[in-house]
Amino acid sequence: MFKYIKNDLPASVVVFFVALPLCLGIALASGAPLFSGLIAGIIGGTIVGGLSGSKIGVSGPAAGLAAIVLTAIGTLGGYENFLVAVVLGGIIQIVFGLLKAGIIGYYFPSSVIKGMLTGIGIIIILKQIPHFFGYDAEAEGADSFIEASGENTFSAILNITDNITLGSTIIGFIGLGILLLWSNILSKKGKFFNIIQGPLVAVVAGIVYFYITGENSKYGINSEHLVSVPVPDSFDSFLGQFSFPNFSAITNPQVWVTAFTIALVASLETLLCVEATDKLDPHKNVTPTNRELLAQGTGNVISGLIGGLPITQVIVRSSANIQSGGRTKLSAIIHGFLLLISVILIPTLLNKIPLSVLAAILLIVGYKLAKPSVFKEMVKLGWKQWIPFFVTVIGIVFADLLIGIALGLAVGIVVILIKSFQNSHFLHIEDKSNGKHSIKMTLAEEVTFFNKGAILKELDSLPRETHLELDVRKTRYLDNDIIEILEDFAFKAKERNIDIRLVSERGIVENPPSYIEFFNLRPKKVA
Repeated sequence: MFKYIKNDLPASVVVFFVALPLCLGIALASGAPLFSGLIAGIIGGTIVGGLSGSKIGVSGPAAGLAAIVLTAIGTLGGYENFLVAVVLGGIIQIVFGLLKAGIIGYYFPSSVIKGMLTGIGIIIILKQIPHFFGYDAEAEGADSFIEASGENTFSAILNITDNITLGSTIIGFIGLGILLLWSNILSKKGKFFNIIQGPLVAVVAGIVYFYITGENSKYGINSEHLVSVPVPDSFDSFLGQFSFPNFSAITNPQVWVTAFTIALVASLETLLCVEATDKLDPHKNVTPTNRELLAQGTGNVISGLIGGLPITQVIVRSSANIQSGGRTKLSAIIHGFLLLISVILIPTLLNKIPLSVLAAILLIVGYKLAKPSVFKEMVKLGWKQWIPFFVTVIGIVFADLLIGIALGLAVGIVVILIKSFQNSHFLHIEDKSNGKHSIKMTLAEEVTFFNKGAILKELDSLPRETHLELDVRKTRYLDNDIIEILEDFAFKAKERNIDIRLVSERGIVENPPSYIEFFNLRPKKVA
């Protein structure tokens, strides 16, 4: 794990600066104490990062759960009652892992996963543009189209002109310039510029700018446009920021409903993120998904016990880790410890970081996820790929992450059904001599109820006086629905004077009296 520390340490610093505002912003959007977001980020890095089998995935509080958390806190009668649901949700995730439920992640089409990455990239860009110009009405980390302020993603951008903060905008452009200079030119000039990452330099520049200009000057930045980490007065007040679950609420059925909701949504987001980060990983590592569910569940149990928000693996932090050269899980672990150490030792210094500088960092992350070349690549792959891709992107941008994925998956299933309809069998007209059609129908290796419509259509279209050769020698699975179709067609065939020759590995049968009996005599796997 320490073999690539020269890569992981700089990457962890970048992930730390990406995670810090997101942890705070998601807590704010969830209606939870700000410190709860930091707890989740720390546990996501140190505990989940250590237990996970992912080399480049980073976990923490997720925007996708913010609406669930906000509603649940009110429904369950307080944050301490909600924490019981977080602990129970973690236990349920552990059960999912033990039951090997992680395989679910592999059933999402590649087009949907790519659409998810691109959609998140676009959302990051759209959501960070207002912050870049000092318009901070919406909390960092929010991803829903309709914002808590009553605006939507696009109206917030249109309202920037009336809400520009000059100081934030200036240092935002300075930070963006540093990032572009570092990644495009200086990083190629020597090892020093790879060890010291551009985001760190941009953040330092932001802090220096704040001290030089002052809070109240024309070009200054006031506190509402800076990071806002809770600052305890003493060690006791620091400990007072932790909350603990009220386990007397465990008998409340709504707590269990919330726990299952958290477990399902958090597990789904994690599995999708795992699939996406593995695709982004230039070293093509494969994450063990069942182990990931066990790690996430353990993290959620611990987070809930000490007052943290629910945890998932998060694509924004994970992609920032990959883009910064992270190689092993050490990067995620160090980022968790950086969060812990900084909120204990230097919370006042953290509160001097302009949000617009962090927005500049996220703009770069978003662009790398949603490059124009991705759209060109998907269009070239054909309609079966680009339709689910674009539906997923549009759903994420105009609704939220889960809705976008659900829409993309639904369209992907429709595409599969269409292709199954088309590819269930192959027809070949062999001979038309003597005025009688001779047609050969070869069934595919697997024929399921998805293929009923296609086979029915072809059988019903056969003209009278046809000789049909039905070849099932390559078929390894034949659904009972298809056998029933053949059984029904045998009756129609006699009326239309259609002769059927059934060719199988057990021999050739002319006009079988019963297909059901014929196939039931065969082994479970048709061969």
